[in-house]
Amino acid sequence: MSNKENSGTETKPTFAFSRMNYTLMLIGLGVIILGYILMIGGGSDDPNVFSEDLFNFQRITLSPLLILGGFVIEIVAILHRPKTKGSHEE
Repeated sequence: MSNKENSGTETKPTFAFSRMNYTLMLIGLGVIILGYILMIGGGSDDPNVFSEDLFNFQRITLSPLLILGGFVIEIVAILHRPKTKGSHEE
């Protein structure tokens, strides 16, 4: 085996994600948590009485859309590539 050293150019190690990626991840996590919070409740205190509050717009439509939107934001946060200075892609 031969030992090859760097030919004078040193590359600075970088993180896999940038600050923008982590910001988007936190926003996506917040949206998912908000969706689950909006889904809470709607039950009846008395098990013999049925509550129609269980089937309102907030729990049936809005919460699942927020949760799915949060997961989409998470995917975008993972796939987002930070712009590098001075490099050109062809």
